[in-house]
Amino acid sequence: MKRPILIGSFLILMMAFGIAGCGNSKGSETKKQSTAGGEKSTAAETKTGTSAETNTGTSKQSSESGAPVVYFTSDISAAGLEKLYQQLGWKPTGKLAVKVSTGEPPSSNYLRQELIGKLVQSLNGTYVECMTAYGGQRASVAMANQVAKDHGFSPFVLLDEKGSMTLPVRNYNRISDNYVGKAMADFDSMLVLSHFKGHAMAGFGGAIKNISIGLGSVEGKNVIHTGGKSHTSWSGGDQTAFTESMAEAASTVQDYYGNKIIYINVMNRLSIDCDCNGRPAEPDIHDIGILASTDPVALDQACVNLVERADGNESLMKRIESRKGLHTLEHAEKIGLGGRRYELVNIDE
Repeated sequence: MKRPILIGSFLILMMAFGIAGCGNSKGSETKKQSTAGGEKSTAAETKTGTSAETNTGTSKQSSESGAPVVYFTSDISAAGLEKLYQQLGWKPTGKLAVKVSTGEPPSSNYLRQELIGKLVQSLNGTYVECMTAYGGQRASVAMANQVAKDHGFSPFVLLDEKGSMTLPVRNYNRISDNYVGKAMADFDSMLVLSHFKGHAMAGFGGAIKNISIGLGSVEGKNVIHTGGKSHTSWSGGDQTAFTESMAEAASTVQDYYGNKIIYINVMNRLSIDCDCNGRPAEPDIHDIGILASTDPVALDQACVNLVERADGNESLMKRIESRKGLHTLEHAEKIGLGGRRYELVNIDE
């Protein structure tokens, strides 16, 4: 499958986490590179003829070539998360929703409070999530609220506790409407905190999954999974229709919030299984870092590219490829949700 042209410094990142996920590259100088079609080339060889300079401490949303910026740090800590967030130069407007996965008991890899709690509290954010369609321990109002409480997510709002609201899909091939939790209307801005990992059906879960399936009410989840064929069952859908429906559903959330939404992906505990699995497989890949962007497509693409270059990636890449995970990004770009070509900025000193 053809890969997008990427602007970024993968050599910096390889030094930052030592290829296998350890080490540090503070103060090092590197040659900037981009990739096209999965092959490394110098930036001068790309069609744009531009190169990305590693930029520390300077916030910007797009490069000179117009490609979205994705910020990276190898520091997976509360301090690292705060520093990365500051790079975006973004402040919430009004009431802030913080979209997370509250995790499936007993031992899923959801984002822990010791990592994200300080930032969310400083922003006066409210954690939000929706019920599951597949069953499990978050399939009812009482159960979903209890799991959120048990896992430390407070304050918390279950968005679909009182049903759905409908968001129209601007450019659609599969679904004309997206059904999200009704209480989403109570929030003015959104911070999307996603744990990047594998997924049994989508191949991988990142920002796009978090705002499509993750914000879908039970009805909305059924519509996405079946490519619009069913509002009452999530099973029996076509895989291509499913991946395209995720992209289309995500686009409605981006349209709804506009510049009042940002995305952060945490690349730790990189299991092939989603946080909806209470007993996920142990990761084969070392922790990589945290990435942030205003563009969910660029952000997820950058994470996939880092997995492609990580030692021990065979099981996760097989999961992504077997589920047509990259098609979600292809379709998302096609319908205007974001771009797969990006500039990668390492903020580590």
